[in-house]
Amino acid sequence: MLDAVVVGAGPNGLTAAVELARRGFSVAVFEARDTVGGGARTEELTLPGFRHDPCSAAHPLGINSPAFNAMPLQRYGLEWLHAERPMAHPFPDGTAAVLARSVAETAASFGPRDAGAYRRLVEPFLPRWDTLVRDFMSLPLTALPRDPVTLARFGLVGLPPSTWLTRRFRDERAKTLFAGLVAHVMAPLDGLATGAVGLVFALAAHARGWPVARGGSQAVSDALTAYLKDLGGTVHTDYEVKRLDDLPPARAYVFDTSPAALARIAGFGRYYETYRYGASVFKVDYALDGPVPWTAEEARGAGTVQVAADESEIGAALYAASRTDRAPDPPFLITVQPSVADPTRAPEGKHVFWAYGHVPNGWTGDLTDAIERQLERFAPGFRDRVLARATAGPPELAARNANYVGGDIACGAASGLQLLLRPKLSLFPYSTPHPAVFICSSATPPGPGVHGMSGHNAAKAVWRRLRARQNDSFLHPVDTS
Repeated sequence: MLDAVVVGAGPNGLTAAVELARRGFSVAVFEARDTVGGGARTEELTLPGFRHDPCSAAHPLGINSPAFNAMPLQRYGLEWLHAERPMAHPFPDGTAAVLARSVAETAASFGPRDAGAYRRLVEPFLPRWDTLVRDFMSLPLTALPRDPVTLARFGLVGLPPSTWLTRRFRDERAKTLFAGLVAHVMAPLDGLATGAVGLVFALAAHARGWPVARGGSQAVSDALTAYLKDLGGTVHTDYEVKRLDDLPPARAYVFDTSPAALARIAGFGRYYETYRYGASVFKVDYALDGPVPWTAEEARGAGTVQVAADESEIGAALYAASRTDRAPDPPFLITVQPSVADPTRAPEGKHVFWAYGHVPNGWTGDLTDAIERQLERFAPGFRDRVLARATAGPPELAARNANYVGGDIACGAASGLQLLLRPKLSLFPYSTPHPAVFICSSATPPGPGVHGMSGHNAAKAVWRRLRARQNDSFLHPVDTS
């Protein structure tokens, strides 16, 4: 009998499997797709030689992940590559605000009226970042805070809505860039703890950057898989699980799936019926004949580029996607240009690029024209660079990854209390009604992103349960005669 079976080979499932295997437990992973990866895959979606990341491409939470940083993933081929700047936010007048590795450069891009306010916001937390990120991403009760004072200070700043936090800025440049940071989790700007979301992304950039993985995001998943196999774990792909009986006997089952899928497979009925799925995205992957012709020079060397004219445009787009049934026009765009940092992604002189705009959950329209009109506002002549495009709206995203219910790439709305307490209002979010079944997907804290911390935290709950049972069996040996 195996100690643990993991269902789903995304970053969280693979991390949970590695953490258990590192502690001597026997582990097998079962994945429905024919390759591992989940939200960290790389495929030739457009033309031969153009390597695209169908979902996540830039990894601020990956390079800052306490779980990943405790593993020798570089030994298994994971190499982080950095663009000149982590992120830029261009404006219609041809200028840009930037999120740079340097706090001083970032503050200077906001202008003299907000430079000091930004420095006062981030500089108190940066010296304690490694401890803070571990405490922040280990909540709830998987570990006692190592620095409760700094964590409490961070909570006081971050728990209110981001619109409260941006009041400390006087000009539009800082407000717009920060609003865009919040929008990475598709949460309305007036939601609980959205200030913390923006602050985490900013601090992550200053601490270690927003890199891409050499060769594509698949490198993250492949490194985790190779490490797991060296630890004695096994991985089975092209293996769809429809019920628990489809799996081999094990002492624990760990699901890197949506709560809806877990309830269906494990027979939990309506246990997760109050769990909400949020807005989706419409994503376009491009093969380009050259770099994106951004008007703002700062955007040309940035790994990630946020695209919107101002904070109100971002807020309107998020509101339309999350609280109406219509797609925003103009959309707020998050774009990534991986080949700026990693030329191996495309043939010489060519580039890969993706952009997505937020749309309602399950939306079936086509946002391609609206996305390209928005890009042309900030990069005139963009369409002339397009060699090929691959589009994916909510139905295609959900078909590609079963965790994206209705196309929700966050595996559940990251808004309200559900941003912090997911998938249930519980101090033990990785447990389920069955004592041997656990959940480790992005539907659990700390939530979406390629960081593996949901898997890491869930693994802690699993090995504590397994060891408790071992100790109990020593105290009460079973008579098998």
